[in-house]
Amino acid sequence: MSHKRIPKRKAAIAVGSVAALGAAALLLPNANASQSNGDDATPRTFKATDVSDVAAQLASQLGGAFAGSYYDAANKQLVVNVVGNNSNVVNRIEQAGAVAHQVQNSTSDLRAAAKTLRTDATIPGTAWSVDPKTNEIRVTADSTVTGSKWDTLTSTVKDLGSGVATVKKSAGTFKTFVDGGDAIFGGGARCSLGFNVTASDGSPAFLTAGHCGVAAKQWSDAQDGAPIATVDQATFPGDGDFALVKYDDPATQANSAVNVGNGQSVQINQAADAAVGQQVFRMGSTTGLNDGNVTGLDATVNYPEGTVTGLIQTDVCAEPGDSGGSLFTQDGSAIGLTSGGSGDCTVGGETFFQPVTTALQAVGATLGAGDAGAGGAADPSAGAGDQAGAGDQAGAGDQAGGADDQAGGAADDQAGGAADGQGAADDQGNADDQGGAAYGQSGSGMDDGSGMVTTP
Repeated sequence: MSHKRIPKRKAAIAVGSVAALGAAALLLPNANASQSNGDDATPRTFKATDVSDVAAQLASQLGGAFAGSYYDAANKQLVVNVVGNNSNVVNRIEQAGAVAHQVQNSTSDLRAAAKTLRTDATIPGTAWSVDPKTNEIRVTADSTVTGSKWDTLTSTVKDLGSGVATVKKSAGTFKTFVDGGDAIFGGGARCSLGFNVTASDGSPAFLTAGHCGVAAKQWSDAQDGAPIATVDQATFPGDGDFALVKYDDPATQANSAVNVGNGQSVQINQAADAAVGQQVFRMGSTTGLNDGNVTGLDATVNYPEGTVTGLIQTDVCAEPGDSGGSLFTQDGSAIGLTSGGSGDCTVGGETFFQPVTTALQAVGATLGAGDAGAGGAADPSAGAGDQAGAGDQAGAGDQAGGADDQAGGAADDQAGGAADGQGAADDQGNADDQGGAAYGQSGSGMDDGSGMVTTP
């Protein structure tokens, strides 16, 4: 298959002549309108991207009574979990337009349970995240967790007490999705570019997965091609999975859009925190465009390379080569960067994402393009971290009560790291030709969405 090459001075997610928002309207379902009926005691309807701010405000106001929240997509409502039956708490929730839901487990209870899992059950092939819909921690074990490992995991969950956590088996294997794509290339590995950003020094750059950033120092837009970008910071494993990669040409135009194929693009307007229950879209160089829902926050994943915390859990599929690709909403909010998971786009599975707000704060970048080559200010619509910290709605996990608590530190010393074998590609080559993308995209040969650099 022949591919159109974007000039090196153009960044990966160039929108061309397409009117991004208009194209998105053709591609994606109609956005949910946020509205209020004027009655403070009656539940409002919310857009999914609006609920994190409201949940964060309620979390700060309600203190220990707040036990997480989620988005009820069917009714377009924000549901807030509360412990106890304090009428003042319920009234405050209802005055904010949300729905109060009484639950058993407090934030501190679930946070303590997550800490116990981290101490007693950090087993490769396991993951856990908070499910505010059930007010429990959802623990998942992949196919490698058997025998004594399975016994340790299930006994740890049982010891947490009734109604605190559940455990299930996954047919696949938890892994990072670093090989098999044809988007960006470095050190034998293939990954996907997530979102273009402006670094703190004003230079053009992009975000991708941290496990890509530690696999290779330099990245190209063509296999065995000349490098076009160099890793500046990378974190993996540990408190996230993200990397900041600076374009070598300071005149690169790093446009803030995700090309989803067939001449359609979605303009990225801001970074936002995920909300359980919201619909999200993922673009990757192997499988193209796929959608699903956020199922958990503050997820901990025990990859073979090590433990990663603070991730978003979803039921969106992904495959090798999709690592680093964009997770976004239909109205143009950047949500996450593809980290890893289990399964594929034939049988489904779980996929985990690095929150964009946390990554931006950690590396000091701003979403979108600056005045390339002139040291200008970043795109004012970017909102790089305006909503960071709204992860309070998570309600539990080691990072509960503020997604940006993890921000402290992109492990700079890993940048360009020497993890030579970490996720090296197996040269499956052009796996994206299989299709697998929703909405009829092939995931390849059309400026490869997901914010990826195309190959010749």
